Amino acid sequence: MMRDDRLNGDVLTGGFADAPVQAARAFRAALEAMARPGKIETVEGAEGPGISTAAAVLLLTLCDRETPIHLAPGCNSDALRHWIAFHIGAPVVAADEAMFALGSWQALKPLDRYRIGTAEYPDRSVTLIVEVAALESAGMKLTGPGIETEAALSLPEVEAFARNGLLFPLGWDCYFTAQDRLAAVPRTTKVEAL
Repeated sequence: MMRDDRLNGDVLTGGFADAPVQAARAFRAALEAMARPGKIETVEGAEGPGISTAAAVLLLTLCDRETPIHLAPGCNSDALRHWIAFHIGAPVVAADEAMFALGSWQALKPLDRYRIGTAEYPDRSVTLIVEVAALESAGMKLTGPGIETEAALSLPEVEAFARNGLLFPLGWDCYFTAQDRLAAVPRTTKVEAL
């Protein structure tokens, strides 16, 4: 009998141990982060090869067989592709076909190659999952829906968010992930330097 070397420990492990409970908690954290931009949530229960716990949790929670994922350089490894195939079944695609894109801010660029939705279907846009070294409630000022007065979040730049805001109701949404922490910046959020 031939053994498939792709089915090693990294591929078979790393999913939710108690999928219904952990997925429900993770989904709530993802929704809470998107509804309250800048709020940092802590998640657990998933480990994907070469990515943060938070990124792995988001992939397992928000993606399925019909959710095309783009892996930017630095994340695009055979191990992660096999992990996605085993645990999610999602196709890994080019940037312009993706509903979710994973990578560092620099590796995900240029941002104008991603789907921004259409007038009829603004929700058919990409969600970026941006891996960062650290995630702190400091740095850029966030205002808009879901924020009482203002919030702060350590973001890589202001300009890309300003350009994205001009596209509203079209545009992309972002999750930022570091270790077991995640935060979101939807297209409705205004980002300014402090």
